[in-house]
Amino acid sequence: MSELRRRALTGGKTVSRKARAKPESGLSSTNHSPNGSPATSRAGSRANSRPGSRYASEDEFASDSENDDVMTLSTNSVDEEDDVDNLWAERLQDRIAELQDRKRSSVRGREATLGGYNHLLKHHFAQRQLDRHVAELHPVFLRDIKSGTSSEERLRALKALTLTILTCTSETVFEQAFPVLKAACFDAEEENNKVEAIHALCIAVTYGGGSMEAAEEVLDFFLEIIESDGQSVGALDSGPVVTAALQAWAFVASHLDDLTVQSETAIEAFMEQLDSSDPEVQTSAGVNIALLFESARDYEEQTGESVDMQYNQHRIMTRMAEIVRDSSKTVSKKGRRNLRANFSSIVTSLERGKGPGYSTAGRSGPNPHTGGSKSDDHGDFREFGYREKIRIYNQFLLINTWSLHARAEMLKTLLGGGFVAHYLENQVVRDILSDAEVEFIGINPPRK
Repeated sequence: MSELRRRALTGGKTVSRKARAKPESGLSSTNHSPNGSPATSRAGSRANSRPGSRYASEDEFASDSENDDVMTLSTNSVDEEDDVDNLWAERLQDRIAELQDRKRSSVRGREATLGGYNHLLKHHFAQRQLDRHVAELHPVFLRDIKSGTSSEERLRALKALTLTILTCTSETVFEQAFPVLKAACFDAEEENNKVEAIHALCIAVTYGGGSMEAAEEVLDFFLEIIESDGQSVGALDSGPVVTAALQAWAFVASHLDDLTVQSETAIEAFMEQLDSSDPEVQTSAGVNIALLFESARDYEEQTGESVDMQYNQHRIMTRMAEIVRDSSKTVSKKGRRNLRANFSSIVTSLERGKGPGYSTAGRSGPNPHTGGSKSDDHGDFREFGYREKIRIYNQFLLINTWSLHARAEMLKTLLGGGFVAHYLENQVVRDILSDAEVEFIGINPPRK
């Protein structure tokens, strides 16, 4: 199992080049192709996750019955539940067979097949159904990404590769996928395809067998996109492409324990993106800045060494206040409200050394002498604290670090409406978010 994936799936992080250069680090360099046999996987801003409607076109050519999500029916008998499970599994097997047999397929047919496959993988955890087919499917997706006849076919193949890796992690696919996905970032004419190629690349390097050196190379590639405003991949001033690169950078960086080397150049690029005219780019850049300062705090606590971030926190907070004030001239009311809320969270994080969504507002605790709730010399003021949570039925996942925030937002973007199903059944997704504290609604936790 590669060091990057092993650390990620066990809740730990990897160390950067700088830390590995020290004799006491005990980590040796590896190339892109990991050594060692694959291990069985047991089945991670408020940086603006993409709205679900962005994926609507993926099901455009599939029939209504194909895309009916009949996963949960609360009053079914056991036999009926078995029929439901078999129904989607049978549909998935049909799509897999169609993907493997392309002799008489048409462009429109391949698009529909990929759309149906993606829908099923997004809304159901299909590791058992996919395990024996993965080795044959990876080349199919990579071929479609590289030379698919239509833009839609290439787009859906990118999504299919990403969802397949999240369902069945691999120790070898990154080596095959890296040149194809990187080329897709350059060659795709459509914005959406570039965005999906960036997403696929960040998942492939973290859960497709990428080494630590590979992760750092991918971070450098994403940073080039950010620094050039998208021009490095032929998407100059493309807000969605730059936002995707910022969010993907944060996701991969969240798997590294030491970002001191990356921070030297990354924070400069993120500060420049605060001046973007796109509020999503501004928010994502702000989140990445908060992630860097969080990593610096963790590094200082663990090593006792200070980290020079080049920009002091007061300067950053002042700049964010200016951006919110000036945004009234160029940003919609909704965009301005979201920007203000996100920047407020980031500023609080920098001021207080907290994670995302921390609220300094609160209420007074009860006065033991009077039984009242007003604050006085004996009453305690209790801050609301962390408010960013993800609800999973009768429980909340508390997102209290920027690292968790980056991972959660990327998963929500990629899985959309299937996020809950994957969190409940896909151990890899649960491991990605394993640092999140769980709060149950009600008195008793659910039975295991």
